[in-house]
Amino acid sequence: MSDAIATYERRRNGIPAGRRASGPLSKRIVTNPWVWVFLVFTALYAACLWWQYDVTTRPIQVPGGEIDAMNFSAIRQAAGLAWPTLAFWIVLYLALDRFRPQRPLFWWLALGWGAAVSTAASMVINTWAASMLGVAGDGDPVQAARAAVFSAPFVEEATKASVLFLIAIAVRYQLVSKVTGVVLGGLSAAGFAFTENIIYYARVIVFSSMQIGAGDPEEALAEIVRLRGLLLAFGHPLFTTMTAIGVIVAVRTHSKVVRVLAPLAGYLAAALLHMMFNFFASQPIEQSRWAYFFLALPLLLAVAFYVGRQLFGEGRRLRTRLADYVRVGWLPETDAEVAGRWWLRFRAGLVALTYGWGTFVATLRLQRALTELGYLRDAMVRGIVDAAGDRRARELIDRVEGLRGTAIDDPRGKRLNLPRLGRFRPRRRRRVAETQPFAPVNSPSAPVGSYSPVDPRWGPPS
Repeated sequence: MSDAIATYERRRNGIPAGRRASGPLSKRIVTNPWVWVFLVFTALYAACLWWQYDVTTRPIQVPGGEIDAMNFSAIRQAAGLAWPTLAFWIVLYLALDRFRPQRPLFWWLALGWGAAVSTAASMVINTWAASMLGVAGDGDPVQAARAAVFSAPFVEEATKASVLFLIAIAVRYQLVSKVTGVVLGGLSAAGFAFTENIIYYARVIVFSSMQIGAGDPEEALAEIVRLRGLLLAFGHPLFTTMTAIGVIVAVRTHSKVVRVLAPLAGYLAAALLHMMFNFFASQPIEQSRWAYFFLALPLLLAVAFYVGRQLFGEGRRLRTRLADYVRVGWLPETDAEVAGRWWLRFRAGLVALTYGWGTFVATLRLQRALTELGYLRDAMVRGIVDAAGDRRARELIDRVEGLRGTAIDDPRGKRLNLPRLGRFRPRRRRRVAETQPFAPVNSPSAPVGSYSPVDPRWGPPS
């Protein structure tokens, strides 16, 4: 098979064709398409955020005049209140993305899309939908409940999940598990909630300070931060998780019917949950508290249990698929065991870090190669990848064998290579011995166990 045909077969299956760029670092950066993706999307995110800032800081026109909109001081204060929730979700989702972590670029694309593009698009569409539904408000953030229940869920879930479809079209080969989809979808939802929280907090700051009957401004702000930043912070990530699971199910199957119905079912489930959430949030506090404890929390625990079960299931899948190469003698049995258990992978990386940077990098590359090999085998068994995956499998096995001499492939039985203070003690003992006076071998003052008739201090080190 010629190189052109092999490259075509790989691209048709979504398998990477390998690196071609060579030369100085500047040339490789300029010719790397992902660098341009990062620059273009970062500029897009900045433009969307600036547009939202310009729109939200304009005075709001109401019958009989206008009222003050948000200002930079209120937005800055709101951002300081909203970022802890965002930081929590980022740490949680990056911790979940363990077996085959995505490029940091994809994390940035998902997070920035939800925070900038999704919020900007939702703002435009929701405003139009609210005008069609005849919803009017005077700047009070508790108004417009009708649009929040009937139109906003469908709009927001579509805009948040659209980045998943873009990533799936570009690199479907790397979307290997439901956990991967949950991570990317959750980052998009966390970014959306971050920007939305800033807008809500800033509106409360301005509205409560302008309206005499609004009560204590600090108490009103603390209440909405407690609700949106803590008690109800799981809302957007939970909804987008449904769509993300549907997208990954579609990517990991060869059935055309499932590829169409799975994302649609996930999206409708997300929109339905979002509608219920907004409906109960607009009700009196007694009804919303009942819905929180008897509907929202059980659903959250069920999704958390499902994601945890999927995380442990990924380890079993890797061990099972790598065992196919163990049976034919291409890999040792320890590779399947270590690559399929996250605590052994973590210990291997920790041990490798104590042996130097080169060993640590080689260990990470070996683990990534084994993980890609396991998921490639799983895709071939499922019928997603055809015989073009065999060539990629041989490349990965050769890479593993090339890294095995440098990397830590099995950390069991290996200790951390930490400096030991005890190695300095013999030197101190030798210095003490050097201060003792010389004594012949037959002398009563000679040390016991002397080895040389010339100098009894000579002998093997302690």
